[in-house]
Amino acid sequence: MITKKEETRELEWRVTVPHKPSAQEEHNFEQRFALWHQLIDLLSLNMRSSSRFMKNAWKLGVDDPRKFIHCIKVGLALTLVSIFYYTRPLYQGVGGTAMWAIMTIVVIFEFTVGGTIYKGLNRVMATFIAGMIAVGIHWLASKSSETSEHIIIGVSAFLLSSVATFVRFIPIVKARFDYGILIFILTFNLVAVSGYRVDRLLELAQQRLTTVFIGISICLLVCILVRPVWAGEELHLLTIKNMRKLADSIEESVAEYFRDGEKGDGNETSMQNSRGYKCVLNSKATEESLANLARWEPMHGRFSYLHPWSQYLRVGTAMRYCAYCIETLNVCINSENENQQKAPEHLKKHLSNACLRLGLESSNVLKELASSIESMKRSSSIEVLIGQMNDAVEEVQNILSTPSLEGAESKEAIPTIPLMEAMTVITVASLLNEITLRIDGVADAVEDLAVTAFQSFEDAQQTDKNKPSNELAVGPDGQEGNLPQV
Repeated sequence: MITKKEETRELEWRVTVPHKPSAQEEHNFEQRFALWHQLIDLLSLNMRSSSRFMKNAWKLGVDDPRKFIHCIKVGLALTLVSIFYYTRPLYQGVGGTAMWAIMTIVVIFEFTVGGTIYKGLNRVMATFIAGMIAVGIHWLASKSSETSEHIIIGVSAFLLSSVATFVRFIPIVKARFDYGILIFILTFNLVAVSGYRVDRLLELAQQRLTTVFIGISICLLVCILVRPVWAGEELHLLTIKNMRKLADSIEESVAEYFRDGEKGDGNETSMQNSRGYKCVLNSKATEESLANLARWEPMHGRFSYLHPWSQYLRVGTAMRYCAYCIETLNVCINSENENQQKAPEHLKKHLSNACLRLGLESSNVLKELASSIESMKRSSSIEVLIGQMNDAVEEVQNILSTPSLEGAESKEAIPTIPLMEAMTVITVASLLNEITLRIDGVADAVEDLAVTAFQSFEDAQQTDKNKPSNELAVGPDGQEGNLPQV
């Protein structure tokens, strides 16, 4: 019989051999590990995407806080219109069509005051006209037989919808009344078709028109009274900004070529300035949209109701005409760098001073024009600056037309240069001359704007200055009298 001591001795010498997993277990483990690894990668990717989205959203709000304020304004307008649901007397007054007021706010509340007024007035007029026509057609159809009633309503819906859709293709109508025609088609068909089954059609049309008017009124009050964004002012500032970008592009492009990158090499700001003309080329749609919306806005700030917004489009067209030439200049400069076939240094050095001066004088003219638009006053020094720019043009032309070029220091004749090697620098100089001609066109467009827009603003300022003061002062004898004019 084995004693307890012997049994303990045997247990001390026992070795446990680990269980070897089967091939199926190893395969299952690898699948679970791969699945967990994919899940962790997916969560990490989602976190990075969310972080990137939050950073971009934050940057968008910081760059233009008005967008964040616009979101608050929309929420405020929807909160105000919800009173018609929470307050029983108001809800009973408009009936169940109070939802149309909410829909109106959602679809017409725009970023600018002009956009909101444009959509609001179009919606009111389209709803009113479509409702009246639908009621009239329904009344006419109700006076005929049942079969004729179906035909009258169907034919009228077909004809009016087709004609209104065709009218939307007319350019001037599409630019100003496209949204109104769309609402006309929608409202007419809703009222006309539903009116076939609704006995109180006139009451239905009246309720919908009332709720639409309520929604538009709330939109306009919030949009105008709470940090308004005027489309006219946005167009005014956009024109100024584009003109200054155009001036920086000319100066930086010329400096980049003739100074061999001393001013712009490795400088991100300088590179952005030299490419500023692209913003001018891409701003046509924005300018046309802002000008169209500005026509609907009332008098605000320095801008009257009949302010000539179309003249800003002429200025923008002249600037784009100049920007195309600057783009060609940049293409010419970049092509030389890509082909690694640079013009002789002594030739570039011979032309550099005159071309740098021409670029600087052209930039000064555009900056002065931008300052004139910003202050809404005619510049007293623009003629002098244009004269200096023309003198620089003559200097470049004289250098290009000189048959024998002499060195600045050695006073020795420059050796003969192959035409292909000198082609780029001659093209750059010729393009600079062409740019100055197009800058003259910009100056003419700004002058036309000054004649039609700045003159009335200057007259108003002069009237305010000449207006006598109504303040009273106490004289030495204790009697009140007007303050002396200084």
